[in-house]
Amino acid sequence: MTLAKKRAITAYVFLALPLVFFIGVRFGPMLYMMGRSLTDWSLLRKSNQFLGLANFAAVLGDPVFGKAMANTARYALVGAPIVIALSLAVALLLNGIARGKGLFRLIYVLPYITPVVAVSWVWRWMYQSPPMGLINRLLGALGLPAHAFINNPKEALYSILGVGIWVEMGYCVTIFLAGIQTIPQDCIEAARIDGASESRVLRSIILPLLMPITFFLAIMEGIQFLRIFTPVYNMSSQAMGGPLDSTKSAALYIYQTAFTKFEMGRAASASLILFAVIMVVTLVQVRFFDKKTNY
Repeated sequence: MTLAKKRAITAYVFLALPLVFFIGVRFGPMLYMMGRSLTDWSLLRKSNQFLGLANFAAVLGDPVFGKAMANTARYALVGAPIVIALSLAVALLLNGIARGKGLFRLIYVLPYITPVVAVSWVWRWMYQSPPMGLINRLLGALGLPAHAFINNPKEALYSILGVGIWVEMGYCVTIFLAGIQTIPQDCIEAARIDGASESRVLRSIILPLLMPITFFLAIMEGIQFLRIFTPVYNMSSQAMGGPLDSTKSAALYIYQTAFTKFEMGRAASASLILFAVIMVVTLVQVRFFDKKTNY
């Protein structure tokens, strides 16, 4: 056996070990869940009667699930674009300063590395009615009316979404800043010498070169907001996604179905529906950004 073949066999062996682990940890439970979604599996009884697609029909016919999916769409459609736009703006500003760049980067990344449970409860306290809530106290000091925030069905979702955007900005700012610093400065200086304005440099050089990073972050943040759970669970009243299901996400609906109602088969069906939605959205994003990055 030649040395090249020995190296190839060694590489395949080392690659096979994590592949087997990945298949066992990821695909194994997924296949098990797919099988269980076709039964009346429950934590309160031993029955495993085959139901076919009855669980899927029940979930799709549940108005609460429809409301949760609509809320999830709002989280993703509003949250992901705002995160990317704000993070890009902050990264451009950070790249333009000469001193304190590391300190500002740490300030922006701190919410991302802080446990989301702790962040959620701090913001929940800040959103409380006066005199307890810090935000309402500041509004009162400015002569502005107080807001109910997470206790108002019209404001609760966006109040929680604001926390999610604040947390995710740390990750996106770091990635954008790293991408900006890899752009050749010669191209930017040449454009400026030719008389290009800063806005033209941004539109014609920086943004096109950042398109692959933007593509990556759009997919990651879209998935992140589509499966949002922790802020909703910890900030909504009694962890129920209220008031009036106005903040309930699909992930919270699945959790409540599985561990509050103990209907594991129906929860598995809802999980597969959410998985299908995330996969379709991701494929659409890949097709869209693939055309944009082929320049």
